[in-house]
Amino acid sequence: MNLATTIRGERFTFAGLVEVLAKANEEKSGDQLAGVAARTERERVAAKIVLSELTLGEIVDNPVIDPDHDEVSRLILDQLDAAAFRPLRGLTVGAFREWILDDATTGEQLAAVRQGITPEIAAAVAKLMSNKDLVVAAAKIRVVTRCRNTMGVRGVLGIRVQPNHPSDDLGGILLSAADGLTYGCGDAVIGVNPATESVDVVENILRGLDRLIDAFAIPTQACCLAHITTQLACLERGAPVDLLFQSVAGTESANRSFGVDLTLLREGRERVLESHDRRDVVWVGRQAMYFETGQGSALSAAAHHGVDQLTLEARAHGVARAFDPFLVNSVVGFIGPEYLFDERQIIRAGLEDHFVGKLLGLPMGVDVCYTNHAAADQNSADNLQLLLAAAGCNFFMGVPCSDDVMLNYQSTSYHDAVAVRSLLSLRPAPEFEAWLTARGFGAARAVEWAEARDRVLRQLETVLRG
Repeated sequence: MNLATTIRGERFTFAGLVEVLAKANEEKSGDQLAGVAARTERERVAAKIVLSELTLGEIVDNPVIDPDHDEVSRLILDQLDAAAFRPLRGLTVGAFREWILDDATTGEQLAAVRQGITPEIAAAVAKLMSNKDLVVAAAKIRVVTRCRNTMGVRGVLGIRVQPNHPSDDLGGILLSAADGLTYGCGDAVIGVNPATESVDVVENILRGLDRLIDAFAIPTQACCLAHITTQLACLERGAPVDLLFQSVAGTESANRSFGVDLTLLREGRERVLESHDRRDVVWVGRQAMYFETGQGSALSAAAHHGVDQLTLEARAHGVARAFDPFLVNSVVGFIGPEYLFDERQIIRAGLEDHFVGKLLGLPMGVDVCYTNHAAADQNSADNLQLLLAAAGCNFFMGVPCSDDVMLNYQSTSYHDAVAVRSLLSLRPAPEFEAWLTARGFGAARAVEWAEARDRVLRQLETVLRG
């Protein structure tokens, strides 16, 4: 590999692919914290030039983490489809970028080669793209998934209702969920982050959400975002698990810090699919996993191996891809300013994560969020949400008033979902939209909508008593 270039008489030489990838990355406080970032803008440009001239074959032939010591690296190599990769091997990263952005290149063509694209290739090409490029490229790609409804169809924007409660009070959770449903949210999933990692608490939430879905015959899926082992313990007790959740990262050691490995994820998926076969539920598809990722997670676990945030995020997507998920969500600003310092870095990371995931064939959503000590605000969240909606993001979060009272961070609201759908002529999932119309929440006038909402809230009392 040629890892050197000269800019206006100044010679830049890089020690290896890991360094080139890191220094070609856009500015991130996490990369600076890890000591892998470019020291100057000129060095960043030099790294981009070197990266643009590397071939995709050279990237595959030089794993960023030794496969002998990392099961994620082994998974990535095992996933690579040799036939799909063969016509790509000789392309430079720069030429690959040009092909992706070419107006003549369709989403179908990108889908046809996705199994020949490794996470490191996806991360590399993203580093050569502007924010606009990331939007234009991602907008070509649709990834359709099916569980109890259908997500990802062009023209559809899904919303996860996130009715978290600081004390896991089931009444509060269900009331918040019903409120979100009346705004047309909840087609992606009704997903609760429990405040307590307890089998009893998680089982109670899962059973409560299932009663809500059953009572109103809602074509959506429920999830309680506890640790995978807690959810599987609930499954052993007979609790209904629609989607099995887990946070994943891009290295074996980072996943180990989450208390998971690839074997556990495989076993969990098999057990949930087996439980689906036993339930009296109309399933429209066999996708049953929900993963969350986010730039900086491996660094926060001291498990980054000197690799930059974006490349590790792409590797986390490689883990998710192996399990045919229904939803994947980048929680882009959640970890804090140590990893993404301000709105500029959060916006950039959100667009990168979405594009890279879509290029790899994942049904990408983004939690457009920030912590209260980051240099960001609701205006910057609006900016990123609109950019991602234009890029064809599969789903966003719906949080009451954008303020998660349990996780103590800022996200996007039910009202934001209504506004974005209206502005860009986007619709809920088709089965869910039909349900909304039948319930009186379709194209209803304000008075009719209020009457329908009151009916739902009155019926909720019956669910709570159950």
